[in-house]
Amino acid sequence: MIVAGYVGALVLLFVLAVPVAFALAGTSILVTLMERGIDFNPAFMVQKAVSGIDNFMLLSVPFFIYAGKVMNVGGITVRIYAFAKSLVGAVRGGLAQVNVIASIIFAGMTGTAVSEAAGLGTVVIKSMKEEGYDEEFAVAVVAASSTIGPIIPPSVPLVIYALMANVSVGGILIAGLIPGLLMGAALMAWIAIVAERRQLPRGAPFRLALVVASLREGFLPLLTPVILIGGILSGVFTPTEAAAIAALYATILAMVVYREVGWRELAEIMRSTAVDTGVVMLIVSMAMIYGYLVTRAGLTLAMVEGIAAISQDPIIVGLLIMGFLLIVGCFLEATAAIIILTPVLVPIMQASSLDPLHFGVIIVLIMMIGLLTPPFGMVLFVLNRISGVSLHRIVVAVAPFIIPLLAVALLLLFFPGLVTVLPRLLM
Repeated sequence: MIVAGYVGALVLLFVLAVPVAFALAGTSILVTLMERGIDFNPAFMVQKAVSGIDNFMLLSVPFFIYAGKVMNVGGITVRIYAFAKSLVGAVRGGLAQVNVIASIIFAGMTGTAVSEAAGLGTVVIKSMKEEGYDEEFAVAVVAASSTIGPIIPPSVPLVIYALMANVSVGGILIAGLIPGLLMGAALMAWIAIVAERRQLPRGAPFRLALVVASLREGFLPLLTPVILIGGILSGVFTPTEAAAIAALYATILAMVVYREVGWRELAEIMRSTAVDTGVVMLIVSMAMIYGYLVTRAGLTLAMVEGIAAISQDPIIVGLLIMGFLLIVGCFLEATAAIIILTPVLVPIMQASSLDPLHFGVIIVLIMMIGLLTPPFGMVLFVLNRISGVSLHRIVVAVAPFIIPLLAVALLLLFFPGLVTVLPRLLM
């Protein structure tokens, strides 16, 4: 009865469009009052909420959010796009391929899909429309490629998952590198097929001089992933310190080198970062309360026993969890879903011999696909605002691009070494 109350109340509040943090807090308080009555202790709730965000790893979240915003405003995105265009713009459907290459590079600088969609989308959609591409196709390519950002390190969702699952932050960040590159390769292969079928336009012929010129112009931004990933691997700094270095480096490029961000723009970026960080931290703190109460009520044990009754084969359990998360991703924001569900899913992984580090990358990938699915796909809303294309047309255009992303998720499930090989070698 208590377990049903926790789940039912939370679902009801989501249906009523109550913000995630308040839905978690409201459910926790309501069901605890029903369970304990006059024995309800508000001080316990406060202690749990504070302990939820009293973690050094969470310091990386505001720094990565800030770095992404500075890069979008400071002209760094444009230079990355120009370099990618000089490399692959000449092939059929070249501008679509350019977007994937740019997303892979941009992923090594900031850890959120929404930042990639907002930053690259403004540049890419306009450029593709001018070259004769369908507007819906341009938006779909931006949406699909934005999911690479939270997989290739640095990554805010992977950091949050590591916190909730109690796995190595450095390990899971490095683990995301090969899967992120596979996502890029799968999307580029899919675009190549579509380009031939639709006879999409080619760009200007390849010119080595243009590659060299764009590399010279974008060299400093392109150094960012090298500095961050190299620093983490070599042990020069931790993932949290890498976030601070990314923020500082992006600020120097935007304000000193390119001079496209002034003090007024920087103040607005800081204000926006504070708001976004506050939202994430509030969700984390409330989720800690909810997670503890749900575990105490026996939901975790019930789910472990229920799935164990179906199968203990790691592949089958993995497929069941992936299917469940695909449904959840349609109705719950990705970060919130990771925070809420990870404490429940980790015991299930352990019971079926799934490595939480290996499967954590798959969980984040599946939740990124959720950003592309209605009714709560955040990337869809961002691109709807940027492009002006109706939400219905965006959903229809994006749907085929989910296929290569799901194919990569299945590949990672069947071949765990693709995820775990780098952490084992380097950490």
